[in-house]
Amino acid sequence: MSNTAEIQCPRSVSEEDRARAQIYQLLGVLLADPPSGELLQGLASLQGDETPLGSACKNLAALAERTNPYDAEREFNNLFVGLGRGELLPYASYYLTGFLNEKPLAELRTDLRSRGIKARSDVKEPEDHIGTLCEIMAGIITGEFPCDSGLQSQKAFFDAHLAKWAALFFTDLEEAQSAVFYAPVGSLGRAFMAVEADAFAIQ
Repeated sequence: MSNTAEIQCPRSVSEEDRARAQIYQLLGVLLADPPSGELLQGLASLQGDETPLGSACKNLAALAERTNPYDAEREFNNLFVGLGRGELLPYASYYLTGFLNEKPLAELRTDLRSRGIKARSDVKEPEDHIGTLCEIMAGIITGEFPCDSGLQSQKAFFDAHLAKWAALFFTDLEEAQSAVFYAPVGSLGRAFMAVEADAFAIQ
């Protein structure tokens, strides 16, 4: 199973950072669009262990193995699109203020400009979408962008744009009424955000 973080690594990164970038990239891909049949097939081969992160990977593999693309797309739409809106609104502004397109989005756009990161032309969602933020974190870790990609730069972005709300969003996804395949995606995201927060806290 290939992903952007694995294919494009402009700077030399450690195996640990490569693995972190791949998890961010995976979360970004799964939260931006419904998974393709190829992605589901790749996810079915995920391995895990007894840690919260490993357990989430095993559960995601088991669900991916018995989920078809049609059901995954219907679930994605129920969760994130819906008629007017889905069950969840995966935006920093909404989670932090209760409204869309608020101060957190403006602050993010200012940060992205200062880092030389431009929004992709094919992405119609506001930049504070959780999937976009995960993809940006993957890009910062791998040095894909012109900004500093060191640990302090990663920590600054995480603290400013993910730390205050991402774990809550992933918990909501894990427990969402419409979530079947996406429940372990929520578990994976929640566990990974906890690992990242703990690691950054000791920097």
